[in-house]
Amino acid sequence: MPPQAAEDAAAQAASLAEDVAAELDAVLLTHFPDADTLDLLRPGGPDLATSRAVNRAVAATLAAEGVEIFVQTADRGAFRRWLQDHPDSAEARRAWVDRGRVLRGAAAHRLLGIAPPAPPPPPARFPQAPGPVADRLLALLEADDGGAIDDLVQALLEAGRADILDLALRKIGHRYGDDASDELEGNLLAAAEGARMGPSGWAELVTLPVALPPEGMPDAAAMGASLVAAGLLAETVEVRFLPGWRSPDAVAALSPIALRRVLLDLLAGEEPRDLPPGDTDALGQRGFAVLVGLQLDWAIPSWETITAEGPPDAPEEDEDGTTPEQARRAALFDGWRGAVFEASGGGVPLALVPPSEVGAEIAEFLEEASGHVGGLEEIRDFVARARDEAGGEAVVCRAEVVGEALELAIYGESGRFLDSLTLPAARLPARAEEMPRLIQGFVRIVKDAPGR
Repeated sequence: MPPQAAEDAAAQAASLAEDVAAELDAVLLTHFPDADTLDLLRPGGPDLATSRAVNRAVAATLAAEGVEIFVQTADRGAFRRWLQDHPDSAEARRAWVDRGRVLRGAAAHRLLGIAPPAPPPPPARFPQAPGPVADRLLALLEADDGGAIDDLVQALLEAGRADILDLALRKIGHRYGDDASDELEGNLLAAAEGARMGPSGWAELVTLPVALPPEGMPDAAAMGASLVAAGLLAETVEVRFLPGWRSPDAVAALSPIALRRVLLDLLAGEEPRDLPPGDTDALGQRGFAVLVGLQLDWAIPSWETITAEGPPDAPEEDEDGTTPEQARRAALFDGWRGAVFEASGGGVPLALVPPSEVGAEIAEFLEEASGHVGGLEEIRDFVARARDEAGGEAVVCRAEVVGEALELAIYGESGRFLDSLTLPAARLPARAEEMPRLIQGFVRIVKDAPGR
């Protein structure tokens, strides 16, 4: 393309960037190191000089408007490997992100050849006495100034000022009661769990509480790897689990400052100092353990996608507030949970939640399980009554899944029918398909009634 044509393309791209800048927090540009790589990834597209001129113009325009610039360097080998598992369409090609080659900040600006970004502001300095800043935080809460509250809390977390946060919690408790203090503490924990940092621009902590099987500890690393490999996560989400189990009580005991240190340790690829692996014997007695991981959000709109489709829209939601994609992943999660239950001998993953929600997730599970345990006891009593009726003859059980319910029929070994029982899903400790394995611990399960 002639130089003037490249300049015209860059000017048009800069004009579009001005129009959409207000709708963007960040943008991803693809840098092509040579013409062969460009031809492979964007066949029939602009030449190398035009591509680079457009990138420079877009990046300079958006950076001036406060949009963060991310850049990935295209690699032919990585792209070919990725394309083997994806449809070869223009839309799919635009969506490709080589997460290991994404740059941000000064490195991204330098690669594109534009002016470096403004240096980050220095960390906030707070007075040694915690009182004035704690009072300022409470005043912002009373004024309901959400943006200023977030800025101050993030600055306090960055500075590690646990004394100020603790004093604010005590003061709001004295002024408005324990409920107000608990609400503020929950908000502080939520603020500490995630932040604008890391290679994708947003990182947060995530946990998977697990109800442990009656005997033995599941392999933590294998369970985390199987969740990631099961396709349960959105395409733009990456989760890196720590290899060992953690105690739910230790997670619940973390302060906001400690939670933020855990996040920083995981971003640095280190074991969290504030959350060491739990003792397996103690976890077994407690009945629950937690996988802890780092979640990165790679939902950075690419400039090529914006050019073709416009800025990203919010996904459409159903009446219950979920999107069709979320519903699909929830169904996949249920299937994965059933597979884990079978493979681990009774372990039950609960849900992928932030650390601050681990206690509530376990409490909800235990509340639901109280009815489930009752259902299991009902089956035991049912089998015991049938044994009494059998008069000493050995009994067997035929289990049939009907929808989400479980139908049980007890026979004597001679084939004599003794009794039947139907339990709905709400009374079962596991999915109906998984119940025969649990029941066979106290009665022999058969495929067909004896003599048939």
